[in-house]
Amino acid sequence: MAVYVWKNAFRAVDHQWDGNLFATAGAQVDIWDHNRSQPVNSFSWGNDTSISVRFNPGEPDILATSASDRSITIYDLRMSSAARKIIMRTRTNSVAWNPMEPMNFTAANEDCNCYSYDARKLSEAKCVHKDHVSSVMDIDYSPTGREFVTGSYDRTVRIFQYNGGHSREIYHTKRMQRVFCVKFSCDASYVISGSDDTNLRLWKAKASEQMGVLLPRERKNHEYLEAVKNRYKHLPEIKRIVRHGHLPRAIYKAANLRREITEAERRKEDRKRAHSAPGSMPKQALRKKRIIQEVE
Repeated sequence: MAVYVWKNAFRAVDHQWDGNLFATAGAQVDIWDHNRSQPVNSFSWGNDTSISVRFNPGEPDILATSASDRSITIYDLRMSSAARKIIMRTRTNSVAWNPMEPMNFTAANEDCNCYSYDARKLSEAKCVHKDHVSSVMDIDYSPTGREFVTGSYDRTVRIFQYNGGHSREIYHTKRMQRVFCVKFSCDASYVISGSDDTNLRLWKAKASEQMGVLLPRERKNHEYLEAVKNRYKHLPEIKRIVRHGHLPRAIYKAANLRREITEAERRKEDRKRAHSAPGSMPKQALRKKRIIQEVE
């Protein structure tokens, strides 16, 4: 229907949830109208390339981008410049807004973690989502806003609760290679992943969910069993069974190594703090540690 040509390469694109504008990320962030052959507006903060862009589902004029200079920037189309910006210690590969809580977004980072932020307070993350053992390449929220899916360079797809520190589900196959893009289906029942082995894969959002039509008695039985699990999920035996899962040997060893490194760093900091003057080395939470500065 239309071809849009511009002087810079496009790295990412996203459309407004309600409106006729779409944004492209590249050497700068360009805002396009369907009926124009030239951008109606352009934003840039620094000289680095923008690698992802996402519009806010609740505020059509707000969008978030991540750039190769390790920054996450929030733009407002009603302003002539960027609204806010944070610089992290490692690069953010993708961002996704929570569709049910439009003030919150989650960033997929190179340091194997995802960070959930409140756009009104970027000085610290609301939650840190761990479990990947390599860079997180893409992220997407479920339409319900209660969970999100991530794809990683470690050849796995994981599903996290929006406020959970560890993944609920993990998907992997022997043939699947590095995962570069993931998406939730519109009914929140399936997850689609794309990897560099040239394949698209369709996964169930709940691995144990029964496919097909359920009889009323079957549905009631599933609901009862789920309620029992939720009631006793705090017990160590139930928690161990729920979290149990098989991992590829390489990922299992990498996770153990990462755990040992993290524990060694924590012990080193504790010993430094014990032999330093009181108050000279305050403890810093991981939610703040990965942020270098916030710019307004």
